Amino acid sequence: MPDQDRPQLYLVTPPSFDLDVFPNLLGSVLGAHEVACIRLALATRDEDAVMRAADAVRLVAHEHDVALVIENHIQLVERHGLDGVHLTDGARSVRAARKALGQDAIVGAFCGTSRHDGMNAGEAGADYVSFGPVGETGLGSGERAERDLFAWWSEMIEVPVVAEGALTLDLVRELAPVTDFFGVGEEIWSQDDPAAALGRLIAAMG
Repeated sequence: MPDQDRPQLYLVTPPSFDLDVFPNLLGSVLGAHEVACIRLALATRDEDAVMRAADAVRLVAHEHDVALVIENHIQLVERHGLDGVHLTDGARSVRAARKALGQDAIVGAFCGTSRHDGMNAGEAGADYVSFGPVGETGLGSGERAERDLFAWWSEMIEVPVVAEGALTLDLVRELAPVTDFFGVGEEIWSQDDPAAALGRLIAAMG
């Protein structure tokens, strides 16, 4: 499909990474491919570790003119010059995040496989809604966000939608016509050459 019709890329960081290694790795990926947004999605609750990671990733992201959102930590957005927040509790915190961060910040909401949650998040002011996992994973409930959900959303709802979670080349081919973004994380970071791995996913979009 023509480039302008392809979904955009939304990178999700690993849940933990070495600050001496990952920023350079991220920079190489951003230098090789056009990326719309990055999500800092750390598993740690160590505030100092999150803040240091936020600063390091922000420098790389903004050097490449890529927006950076952080998972859930609303208070760190303005303090660390980030572009917004990605909420993992569906629609529940969207209004509060929008009120705290203002209209210019990016507020996104992960809504699992729930069309209802997605619609509520959009009505509450989310800039995008993400559904997933789209692929097979042993994590969570095992429920998947199917193509029908994205097809319906793309036809009926104006809020941009992200497909993420256990992506494969076949799933990228299948979902490319019905999603606005692909959320890509471990699919590339677990590979020896993340930039090349991302290139393969891009090629699968058609």
